[in-house]
Amino acid sequence: MLLVRSSLTTTGFDRLLGQRWSCRAFLPDPVPDAVMREMFGTAQRTASWCNTQPWQVYVTSGEATRRFARGLTEHAKTHEPAPDLPMPAGYHGVYQERRRGAGYALYRSLGIRREDRDAREAQRLRNFEFFGAPHVAVVTTDREQGVYGAIDCGGYVANLLNAATALGVATIPQAAIAMHADHVHRCLRIPAERLVVCAVSFGYADTEHPVNGFRTDRAQLDDAVVFLGGD
Repeated sequence: MLLVRSSLTTTGFDRLLGQRWSCRAFLPDPVPDAVMREMFGTAQRTASWCNTQPWQVYVTSGEATRRFARGLTEHAKTHEPAPDLPMPAGYHGVYQERRRGAGYALYRSLGIRREDRDAREAQRLRNFEFFGAPHVAVVTTDREQGVYGAIDCGGYVANLLNAATALGVATIPQAAIAMHADHVHRCLRIPAERLVVCAVSFGYADTEHPVNGFRTDRAQLDDAVVFLGGD
């Protein structure tokens, strides 16, 4: 069998993945329409089960983003989560360790002490303000396609984040927005046959803000992948 080796390597892609991070403080400057269309156009090439492309995305800009943020923040203060998709049943073992590690790093970057509940709550609510981003993309899936539709949307989100990074646009994927799917449906007039998967807030990073100074780590390859031979 003839193997054709591409002249491309993973080096550039690996570098791109290394440059991506979750931004939690944005400048107010909007992303130009042409750049947004390129971001979403690239993500549209995501692979999906039977090429169904189950994602549909609602993108806000300008006053629409600000109005959405105000209403969602007030809603989150007084309402329990009501997601379209099941929430995690729990975090145990290494998953709890990783989750805590990310949370501790976030609070350290902001100088928030563990016992300072008011400051922790204020930071939690920043999720619903989209961390000041001028745009938010709410990613939805087709209800009938169930878990596989949601998986396809996950691939779409990953490609969207990387496309944005390549264009110099900062992003943060947010499950927190989907925790209040009932309000999101009403505010953005999302029909019942669509399920809210997550949101991606995006814009240009405020690189002077301390919250943007920390990075999360990743597990070693052998902790995540089991290679099985033919012997």
